[in-house]
Amino acid sequence: MSNAATPTFDSKVFRSVFGHLPTGVVVITSTSESNEPLGITIGSFVSISLEPPLAGFFIGRSSRTWPLIAARGTFTANVLSAAQTELCWRFAKDATDGSRFTGLQLETSANGSPVLVDAVVTVDCTVLTTNAVGDHDLVVGAVTDLQVRNTSQPSMVFYKGKTGDARIDS
Repeated sequence: MSNAATPTFDSKVFRSVFGHLPTGVVVITSTSESNEPLGITIGSFVSISLEPPLAGFFIGRSSRTWPLIAARGTFTANVLSAAQTELCWRFAKDATDGSRFTGLQLETSANGSPVLVDAVVTVDCTVLTTNAVGDHDLVVGAVTDLQVRNTSQPSMVFYKGKTGDARIDS
């Protein structure tokens, strides 16, 4: 990748242009090795493969939360509903303790990770690989369980710096 051309724009322009591409919003949850709940907001969660079932996301290499989740080896992607904006921003701050979970009603996924009540969908994964890509890591997880949990609200999307919903009128 060292042959890449030098860009003619800065990171602010890059972020602004890509802000026009809506992304889904998930909170990746797990527990620390001492069983404390952990979570971080991600806007890049995607399905990767049907056979075998794989999903993944990108995480900034400066994250303090991700290494603690990675040490456990399992995580749950909680797809937020459009009504869960507060959770999006609560988990967007990088923290290494369970303080972001204070006051939240939680359930537990099949792999033992915290589940945010009213998440639209949950996807349990076992970490398969982590690969360095630029200033982020690409995390690929083997999907071990998935559940549709709440269909009363549309999924949240992030677009031009704001949260909204993923309703598609037919």
